[in-house]
Amino acid sequence: MTLREAERSKQHKQTNQRSKRASSLDAPLSMLLDTQVMRFREWCRLNQFSPRTGRRILKSGDGPAVVQLTDKIIGITVAADRAWKAARVRGGE
Repeated sequence: MTLREAERSKQHKQTNQRSKRASSLDAPLSMLLDTQVMRFREWCRLNQFSPRTGRRILKSGDGPAVVQLTDKIIGITVAADRAWKAARVRGGE
């Protein structure tokens, strides 16, 4: 195996390991409990927007309530996300 092939193989393994991390979103969404806390990136992925957009939403003050998990890690409960989305529903007139 050449050096180039070895590097590609190593990068491929690292990419696969990153994608296999456990997530609360691995379970069907109907199985999520209201008290369950999603990490910030999981919340962004659930709502299909980028982390940058997620930070902008939270900074605006119009986002869901945030749970401070550690000094640096935040999360959003499933109930807070659901209530936030319900408040943003437009009338179908």
